[in-house]
Amino acid sequence: MSKYRAIKDTRIINGETVTFDSRAEARRFDELHTLAKAGKIKDLTLQPRYLLVDTLRVVGHRTMPKRHYVADFRYVDGNGRTIVEDVKGMVTPVYSLKKQLFLSIYGTEIIFKEIK
Repeated sequence: MSKYRAIKDTRIINGETVTFDSRAEARRFDELHTLAKAGKIKDLTLQPRYLLVDTLRVVGHRTMPKRHYVADFRYVDGNGRTIVEDVKGMVTPVYSLKKQLFLSIYGTEIIFKEIK
């Protein structure tokens, strides 16, 4: 069990074992996978990464590494819109900041959904 009491869950996807951070995330994957098989969504992707801040080099300071936001799922809906989803049981301050940065960069081209 994690520090937020989430219990990990696994699925076999294309012959590969995938571990989800919570049962809720695994259940949401099952729902999305069913929609994909029915042709209602396409291009279902697990753990898509989005650049939030590129490497930063400041004179007199250590180089700061790139920072990414890793969502739970990305897919294209029946209307051709790209949807990014994150399944959340506990909203942390770090997540809130990353979400805000993500929306400020990608919010005009991607629809963001938070699943609770």
